[in-house]
Amino acid sequence: MYEREMRKCFRLAKKGRGKVSPNPLVGCVVLNSKGEEISCGYHHKYGGNHAERDALLKLDKNTAAGGTLIVNLEPCNHYGKTPPCSDLIIEYGIKRVVISVKDPNPKAAGGIEKLKKNGIEVITGVLEDEGRFLDRIFFKNILEKKPYIVIKTASTMDGKIAACTGDSKWITSDGARKLARKFRQNYDAILTTSATVLADNPNMKHRQKVILDRNCKLDFSEKIFENGNILLINADEKLYKRSLPPNAKVINVKEYNCKLNLNEVFKKLFDAGISSIFVEAGSKLNGEIIKQNLADEIIQFTAPKILNDNTGISCFDGDKQTLISSAKCFRLAELKQITPDFYARYVRI
Repeated sequence: MYEREMRKCFRLAKKGRGKVSPNPLVGCVVLNSKGEEISCGYHHKYGGNHAERDALLKLDKNTAAGGTLIVNLEPCNHYGKTPPCSDLIIEYGIKRVVISVKDPNPKAAGGIEKLKKNGIEVITGVLEDEGRFLDRIFFKNILEKKPYIVIKTASTMDGKIAACTGDSKWITSDGARKLARKFRQNYDAILTTSATVLADNPNMKHRQKVILDRNCKLDFSEKIFENGNILLINADEKLYKRSLPPNAKVINVKEYNCKLNLNEVFKKLFDAGISSIFVEAGSKLNGEIIKQNLADEIIQFTAPKILNDNTGISCFDGDKQTLISSAKCFRLAELKQITPDFYARYVRI
């Protein structure tokens, strides 16, 4: 019951991707006392009205009275950028509220209890697994106090992201690359390395870019500095031979085994307000993130090509493994074709 309306909430919520962070993605549908849809809304941007408020403020109270409100996340019960949604629901005379998942944020939770105390019927757990997956970034942020990490790769069928010479243009089609650029906008920051920047000189248009530059190799003439804000991660910014560009700042991180400590990198980025990270780098960083079990998700674009060269560069550089049981396990969450290529989205088990 209410599954059709809840799926619409999910579709509405997705319209806020890349705009609401660090808030969750939320959509809302309102039915009148006869069960007919009379309004809908979603959380458009951080600081803006929550989904429930967006939907209810389109109605007069007489129209909404006695109706049902469907929302994918428990209505908030605190004063943040906007007043509590639970209070507005009560004010509008809603008689039933249908929820997919409870809010894991203790600051905002409590909406269900308040609604019940005011005589409103509350139904929870509708498409709960789908609702939790939709807001997986938010759940990790709240429950683990860490950013959500996504690795993007583009490879041949035999798992190569470049030939042994480093040639990688272009493995996938224009359509696949366009979709990958679109995916970037769903995350707070892009993460890459100075090795990738020096090898490919990419632009990587995005509002926030993070570059691991342990040995301060960059001289800031690279295209990546032409747009967005840049966070440079290294152990000692004094090694740079030129002044930092106005759009760049440095975060110092300790080294571990002659590498930047990735756990510290991600902690400092989270403390800097970055809730989700889209990794576009080479095999070494990809492999190290996998090795340390830091990847939450992998988006893998695959072209129907076989390089057939065992010296080519693989997606994930790692150690020699003798047992299949040592493999890192993910589950397939999405699979789509972008002719002639396809992409698969995997999430960590």
